[in-house]
Amino acid sequence: MGQNGAGKTTFIKHFNGLLKPSSGRVCVNGVETTKTSVAALAKNVGFVFQNPDNQLFSETVEDEIAFALKNFGFDKETIEKRVSWALDFLSLEQYRKTSPFLLSGGERKRVALASVLAWDPETLVLDEPTIGQDHEQKEKLRHFIMQLQVKKKTVVMVTHDVEFVAECNPRVILMCDGKIVADGIAKEILTSPKLLEETSIVLPQIAQIFTKLAPIGLPTDVIDIDEAETAILTKATAGRHR
Repeated sequence: MGQNGAGKTTFIKHFNGLLKPSSGRVCVNGVETTKTSVAALAKNVGFVFQNPDNQLFSETVEDEIAFALKNFGFDKETIEKRVSWALDFLSLEQYRKTSPFLLSGGERKRVALASVLAWDPETLVLDEPTIGQDHEQKEKLRHFIMQLQVKKKTVVMVTHDVEFVAECNPRVILMCDGKIVADGIAKEILTSPKLLEETSIVLPQIAQIFTKLAPIGLPTDVIDIDEAETAILTKATAGRHR
């Protein structure tokens, strides 16, 4: 996370070799990115660009999702199953035979995401994945990310969507002017008004509410709905027992 121009996208483009370090080293699965190709890294690192038009080129949505699967040598039956799964998961089935370029920006974003999710990479890099998506699609993405975490996969996401981050509650790396200025769990980073002000990030709405409620004894480090419910019920119960 960080304001525009902080270096977030530049940083993540090193993960699959699109950019190479001018000093130091970047290693993926123990291999230096300067000593391998983007094609080799792509098998393990799936990258979804902020602008989907930078990675879409096939004539139909179906062909777009199948492209990488064919390149990586999956058999026909597996390709068909994974394409169908991705279409269904991201609510794109009705656009199977449609050109990606006839879809809305949010829909094209989902096609780009589907084309990467279909081959199930070990590391998933998402650049602003929630832009143009409604609440239902955001919830699907959040639950899917949680499933990937259970499977011990790595998910790296660049985003300005503080509400989405608050609900995911992941590790957050905060950047400013090309440098890391904070690194910790979301609950720590997103409840630090001074730190967020310095990096032009707004407190999540729930955190704003609980900051105002601090004088009545509610905690100030609450960032998601479930935690907010627990805090309020605990406070109410304590009040009844007095």
